[in-house]
Amino acid sequence: MLSWLMSREHGTIVLTNNSDKKVASHRIDPIQFEVVRSALTQVAEEMAVALRRSAYSTNVKTRQDFSCAFFDRDGRPISQAFTQPVHLGSFVELIPTSVETYGAENLNPGDMLVVNNPFGGGSHLNDVTVFGPVHHDGKLVGYVASLAHHVDVGGGAPASIGPFQEIFQEGVIIPPVKLVKNGEMNEDVFKLLLAQIRSKRVTTGDFRAQVAANTVGARRLVDLVEKYGAEDFDKYVAAVVDYTDRRTRAEIANIPDGVYSKEGFLDYDGFTDQTVKLKVVITVEGETVFFDFDGCDPQRRAPVNSTKAMTFSACAYALRALMAPDMPVNTGFYRHVRMNAKPGTVVHAVHPAPVVGGWETQVRVNDMLFRAFAPGMPTKIASSTKAMMAQAGFGIIDRENGEYHCNYEALAGGYGARATSDGPDAVQQHGQNTENAPVEEVESHFPMRVSRLSLIEDSEGPGRFRGGLGMRRDYHFPDDPATFTVLSDRDIQGPQGIFGGMAGRKAYYILNPDHPNAEPSELTSKCVIELEPGDTVSFQTPGGGGYGSPIERDPQKVLKDVIGEKINRQRAKDFYGVVIDENSDSVNETETTKAREKLASSRTSN
Repeated sequence: MLSWLMSREHGTIVLTNNSDKKVASHRIDPIQFEVVRSALTQVAEEMAVALRRSAYSTNVKTRQDFSCAFFDRDGRPISQAFTQPVHLGSFVELIPTSVETYGAENLNPGDMLVVNNPFGGGSHLNDVTVFGPVHHDGKLVGYVASLAHHVDVGGGAPASIGPFQEIFQEGVIIPPVKLVKNGEMNEDVFKLLLAQIRSKRVTTGDFRAQVAANTVGARRLVDLVEKYGAEDFDKYVAAVVDYTDRRTRAEIANIPDGVYSKEGFLDYDGFTDQTVKLKVVITVEGETVFFDFDGCDPQRRAPVNSTKAMTFSACAYALRALMAPDMPVNTGFYRHVRMNAKPGTVVHAVHPAPVVGGWETQVRVNDMLFRAFAPGMPTKIASSTKAMMAQAGFGIIDRENGEYHCNYEALAGGYGARATSDGPDAVQQHGQNTENAPVEEVESHFPMRVSRLSLIEDSEGPGRFRGGLGMRRDYHFPDDPATFTVLSDRDIQGPQGIFGGMAGRKAYYILNPDHPNAEPSELTSKCVIELEPGDTVSFQTPGGGGYGSPIERDPQKVLKDVIGEKINRQRAKDFYGVVIDENSDSVNETETTKAREKLASSRTSN
């Protein structure tokens, strides 16, 4: 029995529907306001801790590819745990849409629904949400929800990622259905889901971890209401939303008024050699901002389509990133994220479009949004990052016990340089907040080896401040065949520089780069390949773009990069105009002056 039913003895908890009403007529104690606001955030954060500690997969328990949130009785987001910002915009539409579809009247205390419908507010099929109502004394409090990226949901390739052409090839599609009933797992539904999935043991653990997280969240909400009383709890929840609304308006007003526009591209769609065009026009006027994606390409029968929720999440993240660090994120913020994304385009795909690669498009949209804002906010905007999810997955059957293993991870890359500092090396970017999977953990769970993990020398985008370095991760399968998937981008053009900065090194995906008996072959960024025992796949992510002219970079910083083996001596001279003496490891100032004058002259003539 899942013990999250609330007994009558704990008192009644009821959230009144304030919608967009102000609460100025109520007396708000500022200290208690801050206490309640923090407590609401901690509800979601404690859910996240419970989920992470209970999960089985490396992707959830270690990489933290999940999110948790609390919604009021109208399905409005009130508090969220910031494990994965890319998920948070999805929640905004998914929960109210799912409740409306299923019917709030059909949900009882102790029930939980499971859903991953991309066209009902979701993202790609791997992102599965479990959520349920919090009732007490027969009255609805709200909803607690946990979303986790499952390492496999069936479909045409292990890890459920790959170059598919329609949604049905990508895995099991789950409309809102009851996974937990009256506090107990609905075994018929659970068995049906697991029958579609390769990694049954790990998936079972991750689902139960989501249920546990929701149970914790429901308990904590009731604790809060009992501590402050139902009336005060409602009053302070409404005050938090109103406070966020006012803060958001003020923060938007700090963005210079104007029309900001930018175009961007994905290298290709996975089935044709055509680029995927993206375009945005952002209008900022006073306390309003509007994102218009008119002009983006029509959706493709290829893994490059973003759902409406994914694109909304990109807009929400970009706007939030331009605000003060302590800005809350709830419905008071989200109501100001306004966008137009035409249905049937790559930024608002409709059924039956494939969406497994929608995050590749989403993070490129994020990058494009920041580049659009750059002319008006040059000191706040970084150069282009890796701007791709960089997804790698594999499936392998363990010879010892016959278990079908699936692994998924999104790899880090170079971050773009900033106005006053270099871009960090080998990190996730924008809305990605996942960690790199530890080599020791991956090798202990799967019959394979990570034969190389390193920064990539000379991968930075040169600039007054350089971009971060990309990362190389080699997957070696010494004894068993495996199926490996690359779902990524940037193998044609690297991240662009800004304000005179140069592009970072592009991505490479190479089969058997150092094999003693086989020639290396370059893979595309969207492929599924069958590996033989002894094969290796080298996944090499791009470096970040540079900021400002490279010949304006402090020569001592260039020297430090050379000594640190981030760039070589020849690159220091060719791109930065810095000549380093071979014997003394010091900057030759006379030769550096000449080299920089030569570079300045050649770039002026070009």
